Amino acid sequence: MEPLTEHRLVSGPVVYGFLRLVRVSEARQEALVASLAEYCRSHELELSGVFTEREASAGPSSAAFTGLLDVLALPDVYGVLAPAASHLGPKAIAAERGRRIEAAGSRLLLVRRSHPACPPTASSTAARRHSPETTRLLETES
Repeated sequence: MEPLTEHRLVSGPVVYGFLRLVRVSEARQEALVASLAEYCRSHELELSGVFTEREASAGPSSAAFTGLLDVLALPDVYGVLAPAASHLGPKAIAAERGRRIEAAGSRLLLVRRSHPACPPTASSTAARRHSPETTRLLETES
């Protein structure tokens, strides 16, 4: 896929990645970093670095997250990119970190957003049910 802006390479807004990788293989880490890079390429963002947290017990102010907040204070930094909200930590920690990212004047970009489960629509359930007329037609044709 070619860049959208004027169909030529341009430097995009600067973002930094954040990964929470507890007991993750090196191959999985490489795949996640590659997915962040691909997201940036397709959205014309410049991935300037990736901060990685490896401790399960890390609180909202871990060394990796503190380093991320430090670079968010630099000029021309657009935001933080993560594969999913779960990479910011458990829900309470993720919420606090989201507030801190926003307070730094940056955006939080998620490659995968969580979507609430959609209940089936009436048309999709009706299509799966057999009406009595259809059943009778099949029986008489046999």
